[in-house]
Amino acid sequence: MSILTILLIALGLAMDSFAVAICKGLSSIDIPKTLVRQWGNILLMAVLFGGFQGLMPLIGYYAGNIFAGFVSQFAPWIVLILLSIIGGKMIYESRHESCESNSADFSLLTLVSLAIATSIDAMATGVIFVPVPHVLWQGVIIIGVVSFVMSLAGYWMGKVLGRTLPFNVEMIGGIVLILIGLKIFIEGIFL
Repeated sequence: MSILTILLIALGLAMDSFAVAICKGLSSIDIPKTLVRQWGNILLMAVLFGGFQGLMPLIGYYAGNIFAGFVSQFAPWIVLILLSIIGGKMIYESRHESCESNSADFSLLTLVSLAIATSIDAMATGVIFVPVPHVLWQGVIIIGVVSFVMSLAGYWMGKVLGRTLPFNVEMIGGIVLILIGLKIFIEGIFL
């Protein structure tokens, strides 16, 4: 698995965090805060989102390692199915959920809940590292860092651009994950 593939997977996984961060930015447009408090909230959100996104594939890898023989034998199929399910779920949710349900609450409990909710899908992707354990830590770090950066960018996009975003980032993330699943499947079966 190449670094580019891991980076694309990380970008796809980060779309959930990115979308939630945009909603957080949108919901805090009119809320006056001191700059220090605002940055503290934003950094806490990004650290939690990035940390959980990086941690979950590690958990998924160790859970998948229990079934390593099975996973290795059917890895291309498993990757295709998992990434298609995760991507399909993201596409479905992108069409049925909105920022309206996401308040400007930056409490630790709320942020941890959102971090877990946006990173559950990342746990399933940990299984794709079972056949290639030598890139596990690269994957964990890349996924975590990309989610951190995308969370920061998403918050500021929501805050600065307001409600004028012309695209659905969660849908794009879902499509990217499905395409990556197809790429890995084709490589695993035919190459």
